[in-house]
Amino acid sequence: MKTIIYIIVFFMSFILTFLAKFIAKKKSIIDIPNERSSHTIPTPRGGGIAIAISWFFGISVLFYMQMIPKDLYFALLCGVFVSCISILDDIYSLKAFPRLAVQSVAATLALYFLGGLQKIDLVFFEITNIYVLSILAFIVIIGFVNIYNFIDGIDGYAASEAIFISLAAFILINDNLLLILTFAVLGFIPWNWQKAKIFMGDVGSTLLGFTIAILAVYYQNTCQVNIFFWIIISSLFWFDAIVTILRRLKNKEKLQQAHRKHAYQRIVIAGFSHQKTVIYSLIINAFLFILAFIVYENPQYILLCILINIIFLNLIIRKIDKKLPFK
Repeated sequence: MKTIIYIIVFFMSFILTFLAKFIAKKKSIIDIPNERSSHTIPTPRGGGIAIAISWFFGISVLFYMQMIPKDLYFALLCGVFVSCISILDDIYSLKAFPRLAVQSVAATLALYFLGGLQKIDLVFFEITNIYVLSILAFIVIIGFVNIYNFIDGIDGYAASEAIFISLAAFILINDNLLLILTFAVLGFIPWNWQKAKIFMGDVGSTLLGFTIAILAVYYQNTCQVNIFFWIIISSLFWFDAIVTILRRLKNKEKLQQAHRKHAYQRIVIAGFSHQKTVIYSLIINAFLFILAFIVYENPQYILLCILINIIFLNLIIRKIDKKLPFK
C-alpha cells in the first residue's frame, strides 16, 4: 500500500508540473531573464505548486491511514499558508511584509501544534527553556523558508537538495513521511533539470524550506534525530546564504536587490553548467552526510562535527573565490 502511495505522489507531481507549465505559459507567469539571472530564455515559473499539492495529498493519505501523528500532520499542514502566499507572490510579486506576515503565522501555528522546541543538547549542557527555544525555532523556521528561496537560482539545485535531505533522513529514521517528500519532488525535477522547462518558484522553495525546518523540530522533540543532524545535512545551502548576506552587508548593498553572488551562482558564471554544479553539490552533500551520520550515532561529537562542517564549507567558498572573486 505504501508503495502505491509513493507512485501516485510521483505521477501526480509529474503531471501537475506539466499542467502548471501549460497554465503559466497561458497566463504569462514567466520569469524573464535579466543581467542578474542564471538563465537566458523566458521560462514559466510556479511549478512548485505541483510539489505542494502532491505533498499535502500524500501526508493527508498517511494521516487518514493513521501513519502520521496528528501534531506533526497539522504542523506540516500549516505549510498551506506558506504555499498560498507564495503562489500569489509568483503571480503578482508581492512586497516583503505580507509574505513575512503569513510565514510568521504559519511558523507560530506549527510550533503550537508541535509544543514548541523542547530541548537542545549541546553535549556539555542542555537548553530546556521552551520559551527561549521556541523563539529561536521561530526565527530559524522563517530564516530557512527564505534561505531556501534564495538558493533556488539554477536548474535542479533546490529540488536536488530536498531529495538529498529527505533521503538522508529516511536512511536513519525509516519514516514513510520522508519518502512522500522525496517522491513529490522527484516528480517535479525532470521538468526542472537543465535546461529547465519550468521553475519551482517561491511556492515550491518556501514550502520546502518550511517543511524541512518543521521536520527538524519534530524529530528533535521526539528524540529520533538530533536537530544538529538537520543543520549539517542542510548546511550547503544555509552556509552559502549566510556568508553571502554577511558579505553584501559588508559591501553596504541592499539585501532586497537581486544578485548573482551566491557561491553556486558564481560557479555557473565561471563556466560550469547548471547540471555540473548540481552534481558537485551532491558530492559535497555525501561528505556532509558522513558528518551528520556521526552526529546521529555519536552525539558527543556534535561540536567537533559542526566545526569540521564549517571549516570544510569555508574552504570550498575560498576555492570559488579564487575562481571568481566576490565583488
